[in-house]
Amino acid sequence: QVQLQESGPGLVKPSQTLSLTCTVSGGSITTANYAWNWIRQPPGKGLEWMGGIRSDGGTYGSPSLKSRTSISRDTSKNQFSLQLNSVTPEDTAVYYCARGDSWGMDHWGKGTLVTVSS
Repeated sequence: QVQLQESGPGLVKPSQTLSLTCTVSGGSITTANYAWNWIRQPPGKGLEWMGGIRSDGGTYGSPSLKSRTSISRDTSKNQFSLQLNSVTPEDTAVYYCARGDSWGMDHWGKGTLVTVSS
């Protein structure tokens, strides 16, 4: 059974960089036909897909966030990471990592709340 677990600071100051890591167990992030994604949900709002990294290491992202977002991976640790630059309080959200395939996201982490505040 594939499991995902987000980790990282719960509080980030405005203008700084938000960094999160997703540790995957029960399956390899290099397995073909899967992609590994970051999704967030601000308080009281819907889910927002941020971007992802494919099994071959290629990355892709939401046009609205792409200029501030970087997604990378460490295959030796079976982890992938998110960096979001120049954060503002509007980036406060529960951040999820999830595995995706052609039909959508099939495994999700539990999510981690990140608050942007001075």
